[in-house]
Amino acid sequence: MEKIHKVAMFCIGRAVMFGAFAIGLVMLSLSFDLVLAFSAGALMTLIMSELLILKAYTLARQNPRKTEVWMHLNPNARPVGRSGAKVFIAILKDIYLRFAVLSLQIGCGFFAFSMVLRVVRAIT
Repeated sequence: MEKIHKVAMFCIGRAVMFGAFAIGLVMLSLSFDLVLAFSAGALMTLIMSELLILKAYTLARQNPRKTEVWMHLNPNARPVGRSGAKVFIAILKDIYLRFAVLSLQIGCGFFAFSMVLRVVRAIT
């Protein structure tokens, strides 16, 4: 199960990294207005978090053999049978939710920082 966990962290983490890279580029393009940049980053990060939560809960209806994690596993490391598929889906769901919580925390941090910048702008 450790091999499945490592491969799933790699595959899902890579996808989340590409999303974070895109969010970072949008924030960089809006860097002329830091409040707008952090507000946009917060909104997009929270949308990414919601998408990860939806993906985690739609895994139950998905065939495990059609996932990227399954394709990256060695044939001898793939789970066998219905109980193996349930464990595989549970591992994927756990990792999706872990990344969703992380992106939710980052999004809330972006919102908090943008609010601090708004308050500082209003004071000055």
